[in-house]
Amino acid sequence: MLRNRLPLVFILLLAAGAGRAADETGFDALFDGESLDGWILLGGTGDGYLARNGTLACPPGGGGNLLSAAEYSDFVLRFEFKLEDGSNNGLCIRCPLGWSDMAYAGIELQIIDNRSERYKNIKPWQKHGSLYHVFPARVGYLKPAGEWNAQEVVAKGSKIKVVLNGETILDVDTHTMKDRRILAKHPGLNRKSGHIGFLGHNEPVAFRNIRIKRLD
Repeated sequence: MLRNRLPLVFILLLAAGAGRAADETGFDALFDGESLDGWILLGGTGDGYLARNGTLACPPGGGGNLLSAAEYSDFVLRFEFKLEDGSNNGLCIRCPLGWSDMAYAGIELQIIDNRSERYKNIKPWQKHGSLYHVFPARVGYLKPAGEWNAQEVVAKGSKIKVVLNGETILDVDTHTMKDRRILAKHPGLNRKSGHIGFLGHNEPVAFRNIRIKRLD
C-alpha cells in the first residue's frame, strides 16, 4: 500500500514546488547579495550600509537614505529582514532622489522593533508596517528580534498593501485620507512613481532576498 501512495505524494510535492516557483515569475533582484550596485546612498552616517554574507546590512551607527537607482510606479516588492532589540529603519516607496525627509516627500512604511521596551509609548502609526504619520498597521505579527521576517508590499495606484509573515497588516487607499493638515504635510502621498529604499536611523537591521515585480 505504501508503495502505491508514493507516486501521488511525489506528484503533490512537485505541484507545491511549482506553485511556489510560479509566485516568483516576473520578479527581478534589487540586491545582488555582494555589492551595492544599483543603489545610491544619500546622507550616509557611519558605515552607511554594507553588503556582507548575502545580506544588505545597516550596521550599528550606520544609516542614511539608500535608494534604488531605478524608479518604480506600481509594483510588488518582496524581501526578508531581521531586527535587533530596538532596531529602527524605514522602507520608502515612490520617493524622490534627493536628500529630504522621505516620510513626507515620499511614502515611508515603518520598519521597527515595536516589541522593544524602548518603543512602548510610540504612536500606532509609528509601529511596524504603518504608513508613517498617516495609516497605522495591525500589530502582533513581527517575529522576535534576531529572527528573519518575510514582507511583501504591493503598490497599485493609490492602494498600498503590506503583508508580514503571511498576514495582511496594512491595506489602505491613500485617496481616502481627507485630513487637510496631513495632506499638506505629506505631498509624497500624491506621487505616482519614484525610488525604493531603506531609511536608516543608526540602528542595526539586515535585509536579504530583495526582489521586485513591476505591475505597470
